[in-house]
Amino acid sequence: MRVLLTGGNGRLGRELRALLGAREDVELLAPPRAELDVTDAGSFRAAALGFRPDAVVHAAAYTDVAGAERDREACWTVNVVGTRNAASAADAAGARLVHVSTDYVFWGDRGGYAEDDVPGPVRNYYALTKLVAEEAARASRRPLIIRTSFRPREWPYPEAFTDLYTSQDYVDVIAPEVALAILHAATIPFEVLHVATERKSVFELASRRAPGVRPASKDGAPVALPDDVSLDVGRWRALRDELLAGSVA
Repeated sequence: MRVLLTGGNGRLGRELRALLGAREDVELLAPPRAELDVTDAGSFRAAALGFRPDAVVHAAAYTDVAGAERDREACWTVNVVGTRNAASAADAAGARLVHVSTDYVFWGDRGGYAEDDVPGPVRNYYALTKLVAEEAARASRRPLIIRTSFRPREWPYPEAFTDLYTSQDYVDVIAPEVALAILHAATIPFEVLHVATERKSVFELASRRAPGVRPASKDGAPVALPDDVSLDVGRWRALRDELLAGSVA
């Protein structure tokens, strides 16, 4: 399997490079930005046509939620234009586009969102660009949109929100799941998958690896955040069991 990966130096991209790059049955190309600028359609298309991947995994993204409120042009260009270019390049190369999206495409007031639930409205500008990016990905002939959410391997802050619920997990927990989906992208019959873990508060997640973390409220955050953006992961769990059992190619 030949995989073209964008965002290979990002948090998830580094994990995917290690997981996919270690496999003998995967030929992985994860060019740096100097060689593949996702905001440049010509650069993206040339890389895809030169490598002829089976899957274009688009993990590159502008992910600074607070920063997106200040630098909207950069966020839009990377997240929307970049995904538009990814869809075009994947189609040109005859590859399946695997687009990494986010739980923030939902308003986030009730949690338990399923793949078929209507997304939006959104809470902030970052979320708006990721929602529009999903539609850009759908312009591809056969997209696979993976909504997920992850944190660094170690909790990076002294505090964590007790009033924000999520199904995100640490990147070393999420990345193997995403890698499994990528390896079977050719045969996965869905357009959207929620790849995450169980519902919990951000504070509960932080406490697993940072026992001394202090509880805090999202009311003090510099940008509007959801209350409960947890995802229904039933579809993925059933499919994952089939993939691991070998009943799906």
